[in-house]
Amino acid sequence: MTWTSAFGHGCKVILHKIVHGLALTRVNPNYLTFLGFVINLGAGVLFGYGNADNQARLFRYAGLVIIGAGIFDMVDGRVARATGQVTDFGGFFDSVIDRYSDVALYFGLLVYYARANRFFYVVLTAIVMVTSVMISYTRARAESLIGKCKVGFMERPERIVLVIIGALFNRMAPVLWVIAVLGQITVIHRIAHTYQETRERDLSRLREPEPIEQEWAPK
Repeated sequence: MTWTSAFGHGCKVILHKIVHGLALTRVNPNYLTFLGFVINLGAGVLFGYGNADNQARLFRYAGLVIIGAGIFDMVDGRVARATGQVTDFGGFFDSVIDRYSDVALYFGLLVYYARANRFFYVVLTAIVMVTSVMISYTRARAESLIGKCKVGFMERPERIVLVIIGALFNRMAPVLWVIAVLGQITVIHRIAHTYQETRERDLSRLREPEPIEQEWAPK
């Protein structure tokens, strides 16, 4: 067994114990989802309070806080399955809270760059924020039409990992560039994929237009 596989196995054992412990409490998984958002909100506050003197330190703290929030992201669904509390609303609530968590992190960065008078990175962070929302929206909207749309690289886990790396190693600027560029590519990929998947159906509908119902006024 290599050290990487041993590390992965160890993480799975720890995660299983956490899920088992939480399942014994019969906690509502939605509470765990919301707690993850509150923790991410704290990371956003740490980003926003950064300045020339404490920026590197606060960003490292924020990165560690995001890792802590990620634990709740990983366990809420598992706890729901372990306790038989899987619901349609739970999946919906998890998706909504994930969007709020993403926006909280980027909003903190917006505040940081605004306070530092770095207008270009204010704009870049705003683009990343919009892109993050659009990645999720295009998938949700596409899957209401074609079933599955998981194409593209820049999913939420990848974005969160990149933000953590940028925070821990004080390299947030290049991370924002990567998310902005690859995120836009992901959105375009999903639009193109949905177009291809719906094209034949749309063409068939256009070839056979529905008859127009005429309304006859009484004489």
